[in-house]
Amino acid sequence: MELVQKKQRNTGLFTFFISGICVISAGVVVSLLQEKYGFAYSMTGTLLSLMSIGNLIAGFATGILPARIGMKGTMAVLTVGYFLGYLAMAFTGNLAVLSLAFFIVGIAKGSTINCCTILVGNNSKDRTKGMNIMHGCYAVGALLCPFLIAGALKTGPGPQIFLSACGFLLWAAFARVPVAEEKRERAKGTDWSFLKSGRFWLLTGLLFFQNATEISVTGWLVTYFKGSGVISGTLSTYTITVMWGATLIARALIAFVIQIKDTCRAMIWMGIFCTIFYIGLLLAKDQWTAIVLLFAFAFAMAGLNPIAVASAGKMTSVTSMGIMLPAASSGAILMPWIIGLVAENFGIGAGMSCNIVSCGGMLLFAVAVKYCSGRSARLPR
Repeated sequence: MELVQKKQRNTGLFTFFISGICVISAGVVVSLLQEKYGFAYSMTGTLLSLMSIGNLIAGFATGILPARIGMKGTMAVLTVGYFLGYLAMAFTGNLAVLSLAFFIVGIAKGSTINCCTILVGNNSKDRTKGMNIMHGCYAVGALLCPFLIAGALKTGPGPQIFLSACGFLLWAAFARVPVAEEKRERAKGTDWSFLKSGRFWLLTGLLFFQNATEISVTGWLVTYFKGSGVISGTLSTYTITVMWGATLIARALIAFVIQIKDTCRAMIWMGIFCTIFYIGLLLAKDQWTAIVLLFAFAFAMAGLNPIAVASAGKMTSVTSMGIMLPAASSGAILMPWIIGLVAENFGIGAGMSCNIVSCGGMLLFAVAVKYCSGRSARLPR
């Protein structure tokens, strides 16, 4: 059994690394598609939102399907979207096809997040450490993304084909993972008691605004820097590396060095610094100030998602994650769409300013988790 658990955990870590490459590349790919086909800002925002809609639907599907077709069948059906979606993006500029492609990439993203959360969380002795390591693997993939995209643009068949190949590798890894208790999980009843927990919903609200903030920045950052002229040319693409480098460092420190005794207080401070650094980022007038503030913003936000998910503690299950993560991901649908609409009418700077609301929302819900949930603030194991 220990060997099976180790394989499940390692598969979760590996596939989340691949997912980091595929997800963060979407922000670069949508910018390339905008330049190639002349899409309006509103259309760019719509494509990113469709990806988040797929993420939302996949989350619910991942919570329901295992009881019917098993965990392994669920992974096989839902995680193929990276492969098929990026493959479609490589060959057409048709809006209907691209919309479908971003949608199924979102389905792959959502199902991968949920499956990896279960594979790693349920097979880690220290749940919080395991979740931070898992999200650290995602950050490594995101960190490598611009370099891999640049290499594909120069020497390979194209970034979309490369990402499609990564998607196939991810799907194959899920297809090979042993799922030891699949039949028993299908047979036993579903526990819905987490729905009565105020802490569960406050954590979901916190993740809603965290998702909105993160996806808006990763999805729109390259376009914003190009449009505003603060950072232009090839360097704007590599700002994603700065962001995910900071994220990786912060998550590694939380997992291996920093002992956080009061997670709620830590999340409050993260919310405060995220808001301050994001406002500073929008006010930056030169590229080096912008890069420093981006690093600080990403560093401050890095621990919020894994700590919030880990704070669900014993409520963590396929079903609860099938509610929490997709409900939270609706923030990633709403905010990029709002930014696109505002940018179309008032400019990209005004659009990105809307994300300040998301930063404030993270802070408010972090405060609510600490003072209104009625639960211990100690780090769950």
